[in-house]
Amino acid sequence: SPGTGPVSLLGLVTGFRTFSSGIGDGNATFYTIADQSGNNWEVGVGTYTASGSTLTRSSVIASSNSGALVNFSTGTQTVFCDFPANQVVVLGQANATLLGYNMP
Repeated sequence: SPGTGPVSLLGLVTGFRTFSSGIGDGNATFYTIADQSGNNWEVGVGTYTASGSTLTRSSVIASSNSGALVNFSTGTQTVFCDFPANQVVVLGQANATLLGYNMP
C-alpha cells in the first residue's frame, strides 16, 4: 500500500510462511519493508491483522527516512519478519541486558 499507513500483504513467497500462520491475528512482530530498488526501507514493530491481511506499522526502529515512517510509492514492496540486532539479549557475567525496543 502506498503512503505511511497499514501495509496490505498480497501473498506468500515460496519457501516462507504467511504472516497469518507465522505471527497470527492481532500479534506484534518486528518487520522490514523494502522497495524493489532497495533505496527505501524501514525496520519497525507492527501488528498483523488477519481481516484484510494487513500489517499496521506502529514504531519505527530504523529507516531510510532518518528513522521515520517511509512514504512508500505505489508498486510492490518486500515485507518480512525480522529480528533487529539491537534487540538481542546480551548475557553478561552478572545478569542479562536487553538492548533496544521492548515489544508491546
